Amino acid sequence: MNDRAALDRLLVHGPLVPVITIERIEDAVPLARALVTGGLRLLEITLRTPGASDAAKRIIAEVPDAIVGIGTVLTPDDLKRAADLGAQYALSPGATTELLDAAAAVSLPFIPGITTSSELMAALARGFDTVKFFPAVPAGGIPTLKALSGPFPQARFCPTGGIGVDTVRDWLAQSNVVAVGGSWLTPAADVRAGNWNAITERAKLSLEKINPNAG
Repeated sequence: MNDRAALDRLLVHGPLVPVITIERIEDAVPLARALVTGGLRLLEITLRTPGASDAAKRIIAEVPDAIVGIGTVLTPDDLKRAADLGAQYALSPGATTELLDAAAAVSLPFIPGITTSSELMAALARGFDTVKFFPAVPAGGIPTLKALSGPFPQARFCPTGGIGVDTVRDWLAQSNVVAVGGSWLTPAADVRAGNWNAITERAKLSLEKINPNAG
């Protein structure tokens, strides 16, 4: 059964969620440590590469301060893999009926992906009131979220896709947005170069953009 309280306990560590694609397993731990050092604990490791599962497993084992979620969950088998890895939550870019039913039957906090009002209705019908809005900018951006807030005031969104450091604050200013995901936090060039200090600084800068008066 979907457990909103469990998900809320995770989202309090947001509001920025790095969306991470790891090509080399050896990058996993230093990358996660760089993000945690920069103040970002809530991570999304995407299942887009052959080594993604092993990378997530290493982070879970070696970076205890990281809160690891598995993204790009497309099937019930992916969902089971996320749970078996020890992930603390899972996310999908979309959601089939089969995936929603499987997620509703397990205890792992799950954030299904939606683009349309019909997809949102399907998620809400199974008890998922926190969803990933993807791809956020191509799907209409903030005006779409504002439009959805009318008929669906109970829905909460984690928009991802096309958001960057210069616009993240605008997204988080929306009353129905609880977290924002983005790949801008872990540029592929920095990861390939092992430029972990740059990733830490980018995380800090992004948090400062959200709350410039902090500290």
